Amino acid sequence: MSSAMRKTTTTPRARRLAAATLALGSCLALAVPAGGAAAAPADPVPTVFFGDSYTANFGIAPVNNQDNERGWCFQATDNYPAVATRTLADKSITLDVQADVSCGGALVHHFWEKQELPFGAGTLPAQQDALKQDTQLTVGSLGGNTLGFNRILKQCSDELRKPSLLPGDPVDEEEPAAKCGEFFETGDGKQWLDAQFERVGWELEELLERIGYFAPDAKRVLVGYPRLVPEDTTKCQTAAPGQTQLPLADIPQDALPVLDKIQKRLNDTMKKATTDAGDGAEFVDLYAYTGANTACDGADRGIGGLLEESQLELLNTKIPWYGHPNEKGRDIQAKQVAAKIEEVLNR
Repeated sequence: MSSAMRKTTTTPRARRLAAATLALGSCLALAVPAGGAAAAPADPVPTVFFGDSYTANFGIAPVNNQDNERGWCFQATDNYPAVATRTLADKSITLDVQADVSCGGALVHHFWEKQELPFGAGTLPAQQDALKQDTQLTVGSLGGNTLGFNRILKQCSDELRKPSLLPGDPVDEEEPAAKCGEFFETGDGKQWLDAQFERVGWELEELLERIGYFAPDAKRVLVGYPRLVPEDTTKCQTAAPGQTQLPLADIPQDALPVLDKIQKRLNDTMKKATTDAGDGAEFVDLYAYTGANTACDGADRGIGGLLEESQLELLNTKIPWYGHPNEKGRDIQAKQVAAKIEEVLNR
């Protein structure tokens, strides 16, 4: 896309025009003869998966592309796109996966801008470059890194503020971690959070419009994030079986409902983006399906604890899960995503 086109597509007027065009196209596509609906195509569905570490399924081994720079995306060979694709194949629904460009650390704007990899490992092209004119389905998760969820976690934890592979700095390192609940609900912390949510909202709007521009016939499926904190936060004061660290490390218990509220707000922001995008945009509400599989649900947890060792190693050292789905959580993601794909393809 030229710089002029890039600038034009980000204006409010252009976004309204694009939305109107998409709505008109959807209405025309739905105009079928009375007495019957259009039959779903039986051919393989050209599909592109995009997203961040929750689509790549950071923490699950082995990872793809270990012989090139994309290995730094920590994209699991059996991430939820791969598992969902197999699940659908068992139902005779074939996805022709044109690309899976999900990468750990990706922000929403990396959908249209290159992504710098850690440790100077190189750069990756914009994820939208994987889209083709014949792409019929796009699926993925983005938004958590743009919100700054790692920074939020570090604001609430002295343990996470220690040097580690977890990127980002606390929002305000002068404020003690013990007061992070109050910090995010008042004053500068609340103001920062409100601004972050506003940014996430309009960038997701931009992402969905860009898919409509580069792949006009594609169904757009935005996948939310699984729930991290349970309704009963006392569960978080007990280590999971076989673990010594608490699932959410040293985050104060009175801050846990605040973290849950922030995650719920992110979920609602993502859902609203798909609703505002109109026909052809769908949302997978993982938050709603994972309340019994949070990081604090012991043997039933679908989220690896913040400091629990994952399946990955770097320089002979185990990397923590940092709150990402384990294999149980990955399978929940895949099940819900496969069900949504089956629904949108009308199979």
